[in-house]
Amino acid sequence: MRFDGILFDLDGTLWDSCLSVAESWRSTLRTRYNAQHLPSIEDIQSIMGLPASEVARRLFTGYGAPAQEVCSTCMRDECRYLAQHGGVLYPGVPEMLASLAEQAPLFIVSNCQDGYIQSFLTWSALGGLFQDFECEGRTGCSKAENIRLVIQRNSLHSPVYVGDTALDEASAAAAGCPFVHAAYGFGSAVAPLASIHTPGGLPAVLNAL
Repeated sequence: MRFDGILFDLDGTLWDSCLSVAESWRSTLRTRYNAQHLPSIEDIQSIMGLPASEVARRLFTGYGAPAQEVCSTCMRDECRYLAQHGGVLYPGVPEMLASLAEQAPLFIVSNCQDGYIQSFLTWSALGGLFQDFECEGRTGCSKAENIRLVIQRNSLHSPVYVGDTALDEASAAAAGCPFVHAAYGFGSAVAPLASIHTPGGLPAVLNAL
């Protein structure tokens, strides 16, 4: 394999947490804000991968408190919920990660709040396969900047980024990183280096590039 590091997006690439996020947010909005209007699964799918400020603007206005405050409260409760209840791992993800970890170090870069990646790693028991991770909630930086941070921090010279949306593709390009599209996820890509239709197809694709 010519890549010395494999960076992954999380939502739509390694797992789908939409149902669990919906359950957590609905509980928080009902109990803390006495809300009647609650986000749908489709609402949550539409904001996956977006920074928290945009999530707040789109989904958390009209609850009697500043949107960013409501969003932060929901996301804080969400991390605790996900660490216990998890989401849905895409089929073949554990086996794919175990195979690739024998060939190159693995990383996660996501536009999520601090605590979200940790919840995924705790619930999935896959933390031992990853060397490092970064997110907007820890750094306040864009996904492209966080990709660069992980590359620099781990002295990578030939990394690749795997994600499912056009934002992932653009962020990888801005960081100077080749992009492989997880076409089974939430979004589309314009001109990826390659595409995969199941997680299990990634090792063969990376080894062929």
